[in-house]
Amino acid sequence: MLDLQALTQAVGDLDEPTVLELVKNFMATHPGGEEAQQVVTACQKGMGIVGNLFEKNEYFVGDLIFAGEILTQTIDLLRPALAGAASQKVGTIIIGTVQGDLHDIGKNIFAGMAEAASFEVVDLGIDVKPEAFVEKIKEVKPQIVGLSGVLTLSLDSMRNIVNELTNAGLRERVKVIIGGNPVSEAACQQIGADAFTTNAAEGVKICQRWVK
Repeated sequence: MLDLQALTQAVGDLDEPTVLELVKNFMATHPGGEEAQQVVTACQKGMGIVGNLFEKNEYFVGDLIFAGEILTQTIDLLRPALAGAASQKVGTIIIGTVQGDLHDIGKNIFAGMAEAASFEVVDLGIDVKPEAFVEKIKEVKPQIVGLSGVLTLSLDSMRNIVNELTNAGLRERVKVIIGGNPVSEAACQQIGADAFTTNAAEGVKICQRWVK
């Protein structure tokens, strides 16, 4: 079994070669789903370190992006073993960059962190129309919907999506979290969301509290 503390620290240090070497060596032992889930938890703790350093202004957006890339590679390596741990998912999140916005870096970082935290993530992509969210919520029945946007005009799109959820009778079934540069407490209230975040790690923590 690999040294989970070493893996956590390597993720926190953004030490990509060490992270990938540790995980590749781990996968060579043909682990089960439960063991793989422990590795994911260790990576999640490492991403927590990254998030904390970002909040302290010791890491920057570029570091978050790089951490997200490391995490994506790690999850891809672990995926064969994680297939056996599918029943351990803590909840489902539908996420997308809202209509009129094509930015996906923040969304992708959040999605990777949420997957590492044992969420099933359904990513609708970018420039997603309100009706696409409505259709996918009816199909997947998630606990949480994540709306991402970088442009100021994204706030209007977020409000339109929440209104569509209300009109479709779906609003009370899901928690809505919004994320991106323009979001704020005031915007959250105007949009009708349950929470907002400008930090992917903090956003995942909010979602974890919701499903506990």
